[in-house]
Amino acid sequence: MYRFLLTRQWVILTLLGLALIPTMIELGFWQFHRHEHRVEQNALISRNLDAQPVPVSELTSPGHTVPRSDYWRAVTATGTFDTEHEVVVRRRTSDDDRIGVHVLTPLDLKGGGTVLINRGWIPAAPNQTAFPDVPPAPRGEVTVAGRLKADETTGSSGIKDLAGLPDRQVMLINSDQQSQLLSRTVLGGYIEQTAPRPTGDLPEQIASPDDSSIGPHMAYAVQWWLFVAAVPVGWIILVRREKRDREQAAAENATADAPEQPEPASA
Repeated sequence: MYRFLLTRQWVILTLLGLALIPTMIELGFWQFHRHEHRVEQNALISRNLDAQPVPVSELTSPGHTVPRSDYWRAVTATGTFDTEHEVVVRRRTSDDDRIGVHVLTPLDLKGGGTVLINRGWIPAAPNQTAFPDVPPAPRGEVTVAGRLKADETTGSSGIKDLAGLPDRQVMLINSDQQSQLLSRTVLGGYIEQTAPRPTGDLPEQIASPDDSSIGPHMAYAVQWWLFVAAVPVGWIILVRREKRDREQAAAENATADAPEQPEPASA
């Protein structure tokens, strides 16, 4: 009755279904783990943004690698902006996806040391080799509030660190690189400035990270697992349909091959 399952076509179809099941289970768990990571990250962002701000020197130091547990931590820094060594970070987008640059200004701390401040986004110069018009930083002593971020690397950001850029232009925000350019020690990581606000429209300060959206990953996980259930169900439906079609074809052939009965003789 089911000998057709041993045919080449059905053996291949069955093996394909068996191979798809563990693959789709694994894809479902991959999406589920991405969902867990997103939920954990949202909790970290909310916790660190809501934390009481602390002086940046309490969380980082020269050469320090900012741990993930301190990402987006609310910090403060008091000092004087060193605008002579200000640089711009190329190929950065604004909140409405315009291409421009970020303004990176060293802040010489009141108690000693230097920390990098990402003051926000401005449009790039029409000529990529030119330095854009950067709104001036506040003069004199200032207290900056913001979010602590880790140094950028090509591996962590996916941004290629190009060589031979025009003067005062960089691709990555990296305290080690800036320490070499400044010829003085710089605290590890940098601050995304949130206060004080600029006097004009620029620089556009970087928006707070999203800590509410969990993305579609859980839905994708459930979708993959539903596909897992659909494989055997679909296989059974196809088997029953094939069996029915073969039985129907056999019955039709039997009817066609049956000898015709002679008509009874009339009186």
